[in-house]
Amino acid sequence: MAPQVSVIIPARNEEANLKTCLESLMKQNDVPFEIIVVNDHSSDRTKEIAQSFPGVQVIDADPLPTGWTGKNNAVATGARAARTNWFLFTDADTIHLPGSLPRAFREARENGADLLSYSPEQIAVTFWEKAVLPVVFAELARQYPPSKVSDPKSPEAAANGQYILVKRDAYEAVGGHAAVASAILEDVALARAIKASGRKIRFRYAADAVRTRMYRNFRQLREGWTKNLALLFPRPGWLALGTLLLWASLWVVVWAANIGNRWWNGADVAVFVILYMRLQRSNFAWDRNILGVLFGMPMFAYLLLRSKRAHAKGNVSWKGRTYKGEEPPVSNLVERTFVTAGKTA
Repeated sequence: MAPQVSVIIPARNEEANLKTCLESLMKQNDVPFEIIVVNDHSSDRTKEIAQSFPGVQVIDADPLPTGWTGKNNAVATGARAARTNWFLFTDADTIHLPGSLPRAFREARENGADLLSYSPEQIAVTFWEKAVLPVVFAELARQYPPSKVSDPKSPEAAANGQYILVKRDAYEAVGGHAAVASAILEDVALARAIKASGRKIRFRYAADAVRTRMYRNFRQLREGWTKNLALLFPRPGWLALGTLLLWASLWVVVWAANIGNRWWNGADVAVFVILYMRLQRSNFAWDRNILGVLFGMPMFAYLLLRSKRAHAKGNVSWKGRTYKGEEPPVSNLVERTFVTAGKTA
């Protein structure tokens, strides 16, 4: 039976993740699909691992053109090799739950979505993963509410590059990844282009479909969020300041209560509850949210400022490559593109 979905996996030095990802994909059923792994000039066993799976097509990414990011070049290479009318762009660090591919395919068609993107369940193992990720994803949920992203009347657009299911004709109509070749946040840029073209996108948290562990140590976490945060939030400096003030307010009332000021009795608990509630939309367990309140908020502020500085200096590093950074933030571009498209349509 001819495949209906092309699963395209860009992989650069992913020997720690790729085997588990491919094993989870090979267990999918009920919808015919092909798997294309694009080896993005890896220096480890990534290509060898991919080739060990029968039926998986393994190709090498084209030489990196000037002005392109590595991931955009890799997924564009994979899309050119695909044979189907639907593409699933997914990362090598994802784990796909049984039956998730046919369910996603059905969900996209039932909702008339040209692009369906899932935000995976985040696996956190180390201390800083547990503390920082709840803060990051709570703020992302505030900035990009899935209900607004999925609303055709809203200018908000977003997607998570770890899981993007998109119609081939919609993808090609907006120019594919070639149209966002230099975008570091290619997932949001692609969603922006799809929505601005008048097509429908659907975005939701999907612990029922896919999970991922994005970073395996503090160095990777710092480098990854330095690459992304300044582009995800329109005013990263102000958000960092606001986050620090909220976090500091907790310790001010704790100090005031401990020195015996009766006016502050119970205020420390109240402030903690407010901050805890702020993180609840992150979809993490209660103990991770507590770590987020106590330790993650100042680290999030630090990462925001580090990201802002890296982009301003044009020195953004990721997986051995350095990019010039981007301005203005993606969220401003979303609104601008949507409004422009509306005026010219």
